[in-house]
Amino acid sequence: MTVTLEASGGVGTIRLDRPPMNALDVATQDRLRELAEEASRRDDIRAVVLYGGEKVFAAGADIKEMQAMDHAAMVLRSKALQDSFTAVARIPKPVVAAVTGYALGGGCELALCADFRIAGDNAKLGQPEILLGLIPGAGGTQRLARLVGPAKAKDLIFTGRHVKADEALTMGLVDRVVPAAEVYEQAHAWAARLAKGPALALRAAKEAVDAGLETDIDTGLTIERTWFAGLFATEDRERGMRSFVEEGPGKAKFL
Repeated sequence: MTVTLEASGGVGTIRLDRPPMNALDVATQDRLRELAEEASRRDDIRAVVLYGGEKVFAAGADIKEMQAMDHAAMVLRSKALQDSFTAVARIPKPVVAAVTGYALGGGCELALCADFRIAGDNAKLGQPEILLGLIPGAGGTQRLARLVGPAKAKDLIFTGRHVKADEALTMGLVDRVVPAAEVYEQAHAWAARLAKGPALALRAAKEAVDAGLETDIDTGLTIERTWFAGLFATEDRERGMRSFVEEGPGKAKFL
């Protein structure tokens, strides 16, 4: 399988496994969507790590496969391509990308679908599609601009240049840089910590932030208060507040 899903201790790891560079061909894209949807459904998975292995996250699309496609073929395929990445972005649980080595083109776009990105000090990220006479097609023009701002996004998209981990951190493309050998361990630890939290509140927080970014402030506040009030119907809210009153802050244990 080009993509696998394993779960342990509440954390699901979606692992890209298509040596040598984890090129994202059609089969890999479709499998990624299937496993993202599975991770979304499974109650034993409360947080997710995206991982490409110790050497490379994903170096981009399968260019040889794409070269054989004409306009008509890509009109049919482009929606499925975006849908596979959107399925990852819409996992209603915390998602962290563990980025080692190259995360280029579709690989960078996949990392953008996570809530948090931990990069190795050997990471190189970028959107080099312009060098092929193309633009990013799996969400890069949209998610990158929302994350780092339009000017920085245009810099990467217009030039196709790669950025090393330290520059990626400075521009907000990644959230933490660690030694390459520690990337998965630290990403898993981040996910494991959140996997112990209140699942419905985490889901609500993610939905409120993501949906709010797509609309005006008044609509965003409506989304927020709807989720906020709704959580008063949950056992997690009862457990959290009872623990706070009886034991003090930060000691609640959630199922």
